[in-house]
Amino acid sequence: MKNILLALLLAGSFLSPQALAQSDALHQAIAGKQRSIAHKQRDKYRHPQQTLEFFEVKNNMTVVEVWPGEGWYTEILASYLKDQGKLYAAHFSPDADQPYFKKNLQEFVKKIKSQPKVYGKLELTVLQPPKFLQIAPETSVDRILTFRNVHNWMKNDQAAAVFNAMYKALKPGGILGVVEHRNSTLKPQDPKAAFGYVTEDYVIALARNAGFEFLGKSEINANSKDTKDYPEGVWTLPPTLKLKDKDRKKYLEIGESERMTIKFIKPR
Repeated sequence: MKNILLALLLAGSFLSPQALAQSDALHQAIAGKQRSIAHKQRDKYRHPQQTLEFFEVKNNMTVVEVWPGEGWYTEILASYLKDQGKLYAAHFSPDADQPYFKKNLQEFVKKIKSQPKVYGKLELTVLQPPKFLQIAPETSVDRILTFRNVHNWMKNDQAAAVFNAMYKALKPGGILGVVEHRNSTLKPQDPKAAFGYVTEDYVIALARNAGFEFLGKSEINANSKDTKDYPEGVWTLPPTLKLKDKDRKKYLEIGESERMTIKFIKPR
């Protein structure tokens, strides 16, 4: 707490005692023992403190994390929200056709069962278009967050359905936070996002078509080293490193992809 306060004073900033307490609670969740060392090492690329503060996530809110994968952000959010808030994890269906989906869900369930003190209040829901689209009770949540998933929905022509589902779950005045691999504006957007990159304008259009209003964007997760022209798309870069040892040093020096960080609001 003292270190955070000192940093803010040195930066010439001022926050209320409540905001300082929120910032410290989030810092403690990020630094917590429930997070793996490997995940913490990726904070330098993903900037979880700045990202979640940009999305205005408070620890007394009801939040949905959409398609949390193996739970990188879940480790932080579950700890941050467990005492005063509520976390839904809208994951894959156990009856999904693709083996990857089933395996990923099984590993996630194993993870949350391993630490009941952290994940005991987490509620699993299912997002598997077109059949399962209720990620939380309608108009019940304060924040919906999704990290690097829009390209997956585009690949399967599911993006519009998912944005509509997120709109339905949010309360009026609630915020949708999106982090996605950011494509260059110099090339037309592939509607299937085969290389994993999506333009900001495309994401903004998806959100607006669902009824959201654009609220703001940040360069927190930008990476100017990312040239976005790799043989295996975004998966050429870490953490996937799809080319394995080929040019590994080069791709490690680039780091994780450049990402847009955008927030939208559901009108009151």
